Amino acid sequence: MMGIESTGSKWLGLVAAVWIQAISGNNYTFSNYSDALKSLMSLTQIELNNLSVAKDVGKAFGLLAGLASDKFPTWAILLIGSLQGLIGYGVQWLVVSQRIQPLPYWQMCVFLCIGGNSTTWMNTAVLVTCIRNFRRNRGPVSGILKGFVGLSTAIFTDLCSALFADDPASFLLMLALIPFAVCLSGMFFLREIPPAATNDQEDFAVFNAVAVVVAVYLLAFGFVPNPSALVSRAFAVVLLLLLVAPMGIPVHSYLKARMQDERFKPNLEERVDEPLIRGKEKGSES
Repeated sequence: MMGIESTGSKWLGLVAAVWIQAISGNNYTFSNYSDALKSLMSLTQIELNNLSVAKDVGKAFGLLAGLASDKFPTWAILLIGSLQGLIGYGVQWLVVSQRIQPLPYWQMCVFLCIGGNSTTWMNTAVLVTCIRNFRRNRGPVSGILKGFVGLSTAIFTDLCSALFADDPASFLLMLALIPFAVCLSGMFFLREIPPAATNDQEDFAVFNAVAVVVAVYLLAFGFVPNPSALVSRAFAVVLLLLLVAPMGIPVHSYLKARMQDERFKPNLEERVDEPLIRGKEKGSES
């Protein structure tokens, strides 16, 4: 039974990892709200470019997350990354929404650096844990997770366009809250599990298919001219359903392992019922 549970938990962890990767590309969305920062803080183009550099400098500290991944459990790495994102993008949201006065330039650089560093913790937690769980399929796992990181910017951008009509403040609020909420949920499912000798190729093919379908769907929405509010909301609902679709894989893996276990039990019971040492027949006794 423990083997069955570990099989389902392993795939459930990969689904959680895919969701985390799908929202961990917030560091690549600076252009979606940079004009608002430039206007509110009265920045020159060079100063705005330096803010973007500060954001990218945060990723240079990814070594810290790598070192921590060998010392701390996955949930702790995810918690650190989600809190950094909440603080870094939360402060930017406060400024762009004009709930607080624009901070001094150097302080904004610090908070952009913190926000940029948050993704390195999330990515490290996901990649390290999933590669350890799928040691025989490290290549497919890395490709799937990297693919969803590449889609994350389009997911954020299209969802914000569909739901908030390209409002920079709402976009930043999404960048602060959604990764935080997804990482908190993923902490309960993404953990290191001893790998089992199973054939995972079919399940990886499903993950790849979902990634391709999501990519085509996002691309198709970009060609819709001036979608109405109803069409935009319908797009958002279908996109979320596509992202939920991989949940069928851990359910299928659990049921398949359960059926195999049930077929194995009768044979095992028959072998156990047979005596280990047969006694001598009475007629053979001298």
